[in-house]
Amino acid sequence: MPQPLTSKESSLFRQVIRNYEDKQYKKGIKAAEQILKKNPKHGDTLAMKALIINSQGKTDEAFALAKVALQCDMKSHVCWHVYGLLYRAGKNFEEAIKAYKFALKLEPDSQQIQRDLALLQIQMRDYQGYLTSRKAMLTSRSHIRQSWTALAVAYHLMGDLSEAESVLTTYEETLKNPPAKTDLENSEAVMYKNSVIAEQGDIQKALDHLESAGKHNLDRLALLELRAKYLLQLERKEEAAEAYRALIDRNSEYKLYYDGLTTALGLKLTDHKERKDIYDGYAEKFPRCDAARRLPLDFLEGDEFREAAAQYICRMMDKGVPSTFANLKHLYADDSKKETLRAIVQKYIDRRKSDSSEETQTNGDASKGIPAALYFLAQHYNYYLSRDLDKALEYIDRAIELEPKSVDFHMTRARIWKHYGDLQKASDTMEQARALDTRDRHINTKSAKYQLRNNQGEAALKTVGMFTRAETAGGPLADLHDMQCMWFLTEDGQSYARQGKYGLALKRFTTIYNIFDVWQEDQFDFHSFSLRKGQIRAYVEMMRWEDHLREHPFFSRAALSAIDVYIKLHDKPLVNGMNGVGEAGGDDAAERKKAAKKARKEAQKAEREAHAKKNEPNKLKDADGEAKKQDDDPEGAKLAATTEPMNDAMKFVTPLLQFSPRSIEAQIAGFEVYIRRKKYLLALKCLLAASALDKEHSQVHGQVIRFKLAIDQDREALAPKTAEIIKSEFTLLPASTNLTLYNDEYLARHADCARRTVSALKIRRLLSPDKATSCQEDTAKVINLPSITMEEAKETLELLRSWNSSVTDSFRSQAAAKWPRATVFTASS
Repeated sequence: MPQPLTSKESSLFRQVIRNYEDKQYKKGIKAAEQILKKNPKHGDTLAMKALIINSQGKTDEAFALAKVALQCDMKSHVCWHVYGLLYRAGKNFEEAIKAYKFALKLEPDSQQIQRDLALLQIQMRDYQGYLTSRKAMLTSRSHIRQSWTALAVAYHLMGDLSEAESVLTTYEETLKNPPAKTDLENSEAVMYKNSVIAEQGDIQKALDHLESAGKHNLDRLALLELRAKYLLQLERKEEAAEAYRALIDRNSEYKLYYDGLTTALGLKLTDHKERKDIYDGYAEKFPRCDAARRLPLDFLEGDEFREAAAQYICRMMDKGVPSTFANLKHLYADDSKKETLRAIVQKYIDRRKSDSSEETQTNGDASKGIPAALYFLAQHYNYYLSRDLDKALEYIDRAIELEPKSVDFHMTRARIWKHYGDLQKASDTMEQARALDTRDRHINTKSAKYQLRNNQGEAALKTVGMFTRAETAGGPLADLHDMQCMWFLTEDGQSYARQGKYGLALKRFTTIYNIFDVWQEDQFDFHSFSLRKGQIRAYVEMMRWEDHLREHPFFSRAALSAIDVYIKLHDKPLVNGMNGVGEAGGDDAAERKKAAKKARKEAQKAEREAHAKKNEPNKLKDADGEAKKQDDDPEGAKLAATTEPMNDAMKFVTPLLQFSPRSIEAQIAGFEVYIRRKKYLLALKCLLAASALDKEHSQVHGQVIRFKLAIDQDREALAPKTAEIIKSEFTLLPASTNLTLYNDEYLARHADCARRTVSALKIRRLLSPDKATSCQEDTAKVINLPSITMEEAKETLELLRSWNSSVTDSFRSQAAAKWPRATVFTASS
């Protein structure tokens, strides 16, 4: 047991705590040392010293000292609390929760420990534990609304909505005086309770509560929207229509209000005239309203559509609105509407040219009309549903002649070159567009993205660096990391992957993975902040969003790219940190051996430097004087030098499969990793999921056959239980299926599809190695398919090159003739 402290030492201990809270770490350590001189085994002081040391970046030393503190006083709640705080700082929340619970047993009345425990429980989605903690906190602080609200949220997140409502009602009944109408916390609490009632499905009760308790709510827009929604759900259509009209009067551009109004009026989808009359009325009432003129084009057909579209387009062309095509392109799903829109714009151009009298121009400046119409047609022919790149280039060049300084026109010209396949010219053209407006961040971003697509990493960094902070240590790239600029990191990583610089590619993708971890951790502060500020609806919405965080396309794209790199590292390990090992021998083998040795030395050097920096954590400080974390692998050398790429890939595979199970790309990637790890049951799970999404998918077809071959080859090594499960679940191929015949049937069914044809030929080559030459020749013939796209041709060319096929040059020449402006098919590419 530690020696009791004198009054002077107790004062010093309180000073240690204040110094820690004020981030005066040197003073805190000095005060702690004074106590420890006379009481070297005082556990609480040792624990506080450990906490201060951890804040200085000396994590290992802090944990060691904290363990000493526990040895000195195992029954000190301070020591256990600090131990939990150290684990929390290290993101080891499970161990932190254990330490907090032990501290709470020793000091059940500690509000601070109870609060810290509750925050970690909700962070880890331990709803039952959070509910228990909140009940305990409510018992001790029942006079604070926050305690009641937090308990209601706990029930809500557990799915017990009736109990959540009951808790909120109980608190309201304890109030002696009604809250002021300007009380924001009460206003939010009322709307939160209303959402809880509505989630239970009792819409009438929700409406009654809204009209009684919420009639003076401060969030007027939410009140009006919910009232209209409830009235519509209760089939009180006249009142609902009136409510939606009031909303449209507030915001005449919001589509959902118009949808609600037409539903409330009982109009059928086929009642085009009645629906159009509603929109016409608002177009007349709000002359500047775009939605009332644009939305009818979604449901009108034939002559009605042509007339309405002509009025809308002429109005937009006269004003020179550049976003007109973007506003209409989703109508291109209907072929008749697509052609009608093109004809209207072409007619507009012809009429403008023939009409030289400016007196007839009543809407806008006549000089804007023709360039805007040419711009529309350029986008029309550049769009994938109506693509004719030669015409698109012709129209955009004509538009640029009329308005040579239009950024939008030059951007579209760059896109056209991108679709041609000339990435260099696309990048140069986008850079010309950027030069026309150097203060526009959007065009700056576009230019940098095109440079990255053209593998011009340094130029892209310089371009985007025009909008980063000049004073940031580490330059533009460091600022982009700090700002979590994921589009740049993703594009940069994919650029490095294309160049074979897998270390840097993995570095970028891992950074994106870490950013999502940061987002996951960032919610921690909101568990207390949102309750304190009374923003309960936003808090619950955030919690639900966080639960599906890694469904975000940014994560999926980075994860799939990282998995692809790891698969390449597994199939063809690196020798110099940049390029895969090819099929070579002799001098090449010696060169690879030399390069591998060099790479190992560089990795060892980086590790030594990292260790040195770790021993001097205070050498580099940030602007706030905090210890700045050092990057011990800036080039990604360690990531690329992995000896277990498939194990490393799992960190991307697991969340991808968990949060994006309906993504066929995710299931395909999961299969590729699991089959290489010989995890056949998990590979089968991915295969079955992918097959359920698209059984005829080119890669799924190949994976079915490869799985069959793999289990046949490893049948003796399979555990009896595993073999039994595979036999019962793997029904995609009957046991007696002739794989060659099965593959040939697939090829015959999809002879007109380049990607599926190539997939079948790859499998034929796998099944019959003696037919490799004929498979290569048949693969090269897909260039003659009318439906083949440039991207499919590019993939086929890469495949032939990986086979070192003799028909590669012939295929490339034919592709170059078919897409003469695509640089990927040039002889030097």
